[in-house]
Amino acid sequence: MNIVVIDGQSGRLGAQLIEGLLQAGIPAENTVTAIGTNAAATAAMLKAGAAFAATGENPILVACRNADVIAGPVGLVIADAMLGEITPAMATAIGQSRAAKVLLPVNRCANFIIGIADMPRSRLVDEAVARIVQLCKQEN
Repeated sequence: MNIVVIDGQSGRLGAQLIEGLLQAGIPAENTVTAIGTNAAATAAMLKAGAAFAATGENPILVACRNADVIAGPVGLVIADAMLGEITPAMATAIGQSRAAKVLLPVNRCANFIIGIADMPRSRLVDEAVARIVQLCKQEN
């Protein structure tokens, strides 16, 4: 499976997801690609252990074409979210991708997910990792 982790700003959430996936021992045939909306986010995710990494709008558009799983904050599917780092083209490509989307409810930047309990980020990451591992097992 092709797992694409997308993040912006500091890339901390994406890095935590990648570290969690690697610690969970996802099978080697699964590829983890990190795409940052900026260079700092990409560097953080690459340092966390992503197999491949790229930065910017076009890599997001391209990665979404072949992704089996897309993971990151819920703002990825909201144009102009994450302090404007998510362009309308990015949000559309992610939203229209056939990939399973594992989106973490981050209540920031005037976007609030109602009905979801406020959890520590570490617990959100643990649940996201568990879901991605489950998706990998179903595929393999």
